Amino acid sequence: MLKLYTYFRSSAAYRVRIGLNLKGLDYEAVPVHLVRGGGEHLSAEYRALNAGAMVPTLVDGDAALAQSLAILEYLDETRPEKPLLPADPLGRARVRSLALTVACEIHPLNNLRVLKYLTGELGISDEVKMQWYRHWVEEGLGILETRLAREPETGVFCHGDTPGLADCFLVPQVFNAERFQVDLGPYPTILRINLACAKLQDFAAAHPAQQPDAE
Repeated sequence: MLKLYTYFRSSAAYRVRIGLNLKGLDYEAVPVHLVRGGGEHLSAEYRALNAGAMVPTLVDGDAALAQSLAILEYLDETRPEKPLLPADPLGRARVRSLALTVACEIHPLNNLRVLKYLTGELGISDEVKMQWYRHWVEEGLGILETRLAREPETGVFCHGDTPGLADCFLVPQVFNAERFQVDLGPYPTILRINLACAKLQDFAAAHPAQQPDAE
């Protein structure tokens, strides 16, 4: 059985949980707490599994895979039933582009280790930290909203009327933005898609509140 090292509030782990559910794949969840004891992901045992000391890590047999996008594409290639990516090259490129807007333009600037560095080593206040967070989230969501609203490939979900890879990335980012009280009013297309996803059991079961390590 697949084994997923995960943390309930990790956006990256949340993406993979959604993808696994959409593909109907069973897996064992292994919680890795990112705060308790200074961070369980920083232990020598976990670093031996994932050199980057981040979650998620997916273990499939003897292979340990890191990075949510790589993990989801691996699952699509090795278990092609219920694909997360479209069949056509242009569609796959569009979906990857939407997902990478979250994975490369928004999330790296606002994940836990960056926010801790801002308030720790750089000594900025919590207020300024939140300004930083909201600025980059709003800029990235603005890009996504513009594209999703005007591109004809958008359907009920990010790409057409079947949920896929881009939705795996969008929903956790919306959850994160809501958690930090970002005003999502300017992004009606994103909110519509997020609501459509929330109605599906595969997304609901992957929600942080439904995880065994939820606090």
